[in-house]
Amino acid sequence: MIRDALVVGINTYQYSDLRNLQAPAEDAEAIAQRLEQDGEFRVWRLPEAIHRETHQPFVGKKLEVKLSQLKQALVKLFLPEGNSIPDTALFYFSGHGLRTTLGIPEGFLATSDVNPDVEFNGLSLKWLRELLRESPIKQQIVWLDCCHSGELLNFGQEADPGEQGKGRDRCFIAASREFEESFEEIGSAYSVLTRVLLEGLDPSRCPQRWVTNYSLVDYLNQHLQGVTQRPTFTNFGEPINLTRSWKFQQQQATSEPTEAICPYKGLEYFDCNEEDPKYFFGRKELTDQLIDKVRQSSFLAIIGASGSGKSSVLRAGLLHQLKLGRQLAGSNQWQIEIMVPGSQPLRSLAEVFVEPNLSQVDHATQLGKAEELLKEGADGLRRLVQSAQVTRVVLVIDQFEEVFTLCQNYGERSQFIDFLLGALRQLEEELCLILAMRADFFSKCIEQNYSGLAQLIQENLVAISPMEREQLQDAIAKPAELVNLEIEPELVEQMLQDVAGSPGSLPLLQYTLKALWKQRTDEGLQLASYAQLGGVGGTLDKRATEIFQQFSQLKQEVARHIFLGLTQLGEGTEDTRRRVLKQDLITAKYPEALIDEVIAELADKENRLIVTSELTAKGMASGEVVVDVAHEALIRNWCLLRQWLEESRDKLREQRKIEAAAIEWRNKQQENPKIAKDYLLQGRRLREAREFKKKESEEFPLSKFASEFIEKSIEHKQRNRLKLIVGWLIIPVIGTTLIGYLSYRRVAIKQHWETVQETQGEEYNAARHEALRKLKELGVALRNAPLQQANLSRINLSRANLSGADLSRANLSGADLSRANLSGANLSGADLSGADLIDANLSGADLIDANLSGADLRRAKLSGAKLSGANLSRANLRRAKLSGTDLSRANLSRAILFDANLSRVGLLEASLIDANLFDADLRGADLRGADLRGADINRADLSGAYFGEDPNWGKVENLTPKQVKSICYWQEAKFDPDFEEELKKEPYQRIDCGQWEVFRR
Repeated sequence: MIRDALVVGINTYQYSDLRNLQAPAEDAEAIAQRLEQDGEFRVWRLPEAIHRETHQPFVGKKLEVKLSQLKQALVKLFLPEGNSIPDTALFYFSGHGLRTTLGIPEGFLATSDVNPDVEFNGLSLKWLRELLRESPIKQQIVWLDCCHSGELLNFGQEADPGEQGKGRDRCFIAASREFEESFEEIGSAYSVLTRVLLEGLDPSRCPQRWVTNYSLVDYLNQHLQGVTQRPTFTNFGEPINLTRSWKFQQQQATSEPTEAICPYKGLEYFDCNEEDPKYFFGRKELTDQLIDKVRQSSFLAIIGASGSGKSSVLRAGLLHQLKLGRQLAGSNQWQIEIMVPGSQPLRSLAEVFVEPNLSQVDHATQLGKAEELLKEGADGLRRLVQSAQVTRVVLVIDQFEEVFTLCQNYGERSQFIDFLLGALRQLEEELCLILAMRADFFSKCIEQNYSGLAQLIQENLVAISPMEREQLQDAIAKPAELVNLEIEPELVEQMLQDVAGSPGSLPLLQYTLKALWKQRTDEGLQLASYAQLGGVGGTLDKRATEIFQQFSQLKQEVARHIFLGLTQLGEGTEDTRRRVLKQDLITAKYPEALIDEVIAELADKENRLIVTSELTAKGMASGEVVVDVAHEALIRNWCLLRQWLEESRDKLREQRKIEAAAIEWRNKQQENPKIAKDYLLQGRRLREAREFKKKESEEFPLSKFASEFIEKSIEHKQRNRLKLIVGWLIIPVIGTTLIGYLSYRRVAIKQHWETVQETQGEEYNAARHEALRKLKELGVALRNAPLQQANLSRINLSRANLSGADLSRANLSGADLSRANLSGANLSGADLSGADLIDANLSGADLIDANLSGADLRRAKLSGAKLSGANLSRANLRRAKLSGTDLSRANLSRAILFDANLSRVGLLEASLIDANLFDADLRGADLRGADLRGADINRADLSGAYFGEDPNWGKVENLTPKQVKSICYWQEAKFDPDFEEELKKEPYQRIDCGQWEVFRR
């Protein structure tokens, strides 16, 4: 093995503003001697002097080193001539460091002849980076002990050799961060970093073992705590041997039995705990790539096929290495939090910030505080992150696809993503966000804007590629070696052949290896046992079927019911896992005791087809059990389950609709019991649900809760019918009671109006809420109610007649105004944030300067409304009718205007940043001065739209030719002459504009 080192220590400088130093020559010589004596390195010194008596070379204290000398020595080290390429090359530098900050920061190693006055600063680290890129040497080591070396060794820009470094082993260590100086140790001949390097390289610390770059970094982390400078480092690839003791000592044999340890995980992922990473092999290069991304960016997206090992490389690879702190300086001090979204991602996010192992009361208290903060949006999440009081919080969201599969609430999904990315933009280096997601769900990220999520993923993406043959071989054989388990070479070869070309086969491979371990003999793992199991493709299918067939007929029915319940039906994607509460599996046919018994057997460590966990939510007296399949490989590869799914798909979809409606009703009961009855089933939906329950109770039994939901809906219908019947029974005696009834109605209306008058004002008043609701139920128009500046937050005025009402500057945040008549109403300056305005009639309404952020305006009628200066950020205006509306200076950033009618709308100086205008009708719209940065205007109809420059309004901002050419009939829009020239240069795009043809005939 050839190992070369260049050791440089410069004390003497010509430039007057750079003082001569004392420590560098001593530092360099000590490092040189350690490498020669204990590391078998062939060392070159700069500046080199020869001892008069011993004739041995040493680092000269008063000699100079010129830039040309240093460059030649580095070229000789990293680009050697001839065929004898060294295995390892090490470069150590001690001396002054310089940096320039004009324009782009750039770092230099100062040689003796530098003169910054004439921009001669020494050895450029950009040059060193290129040299390392071109170097054929596999193991490259760079240690810099100089001031501001964190800036000098800026791994993201200057010293990182980049993508060509893949497959190489590297160790970079710098003495301090970019804003720090490095120091000589008081009472020591060496500088702070070099002293600890010498101690860490001392082989007597670990006799009979090599000191590697990883163990050296461990020593640095332990012995440089609390010093005024903080070294920064990064390691890539396999460990590099540095020094060791050459005295042989007989190694004592160990009698610790290891063959009883199973080194394979079956269907479980490798986690970031004490044990799992020991047996995780084959993903070192990918782990290095992920660490490199985390070093360069605060966002990382890990995307791969189902079964490609995303969770394992995320946890046992990336997160384990971050916790160790060996590859990325300071990462062992970061706080790492892992979550999966589930059906309520905001609740799951709040749980992240609750301390573990609390009492139920303390847990509920902390959870409540976290949820309250999250109601403030991205700013609340920022405060939660900053409360951690660490240098960086790493928030990891595994199985990110659950925000699309399990979370059916579009509003909560959008808020969750908006909070994450908003906090990320605010916190810069304090937060690192990591997502792991199945590749087939990336398309879901681009269906809506989601705060620019798709673009962020594309810019920071690491795709999980299939493992190469050598990597798979390591994953099979190396864990067995660690526990002294023999494995037949023929078995390894057969397994490699069986998984070749199957990128999603890793869970099956691990499951088969675990099954083989259970059938191991004195000879270890054998090919004969593998054949008996059915190979990689058949082991899981065969074992799952065996377990199922061991059940009684009743338990088989329960198992089928459970597995169907744990499968999320794909909508344009593959079927996926579906975590459910155990209580939602309990039905009249399958009581809790029977469900518990079957779950226990399926989750038994010998079977492990499903897993259970406990979820503790706010207000729960005790935790609820969550049930999940052990891995999606079971859904894809168990033939019997695939058969059940194909036979049951349509019925399952009907069942899930009823269950989803029941869950929505349950959530509304918890949020606002008064309006929960509006979420009960009615009309056709109730008839269909009753029919399904009656016909399918044997094959597809509804959960106990869904059955209760249907019964409550029936009771509500019967009460309404009874009221109607009672009304008709009164008809024969109407002649005698009509006057009394009308008198009662007049009195009731008068009382309610008096309540409204008496409670007139800004403060919240429950009595006013109730009086307005009663007036609405009595069919009274509310146009004359004194509601200016009133606090009506979260009021239910669904279907109310408020035509022409004066609600100026009223607080209607979170109000239910769905299907209400607000035509011609005065809502100027009103707060309608988060309000439900679905199907509401707002035509001709005055909404000038109103706050409609986050409001739901789907299908609302806004024709002729005045919305100038209104805040419609994040509002949902899908299919809203906005024709002829004045939206000048309105804030529509991140608004959903998908398929909206914006024909002839005035959008002068409106903010449409990141708005979704996909398929929108913009014919004749006036967009002068509007800001369209990041807006999605694909396939919108732009015929007759005006983008031209105006002396009063200016021209449209942040509009690119590429955006324009993604729009239908853009040729018929009007642009300023300069932009017209830019459009001619943009390539033609083929767009499907068929949907607009009907309007042009």
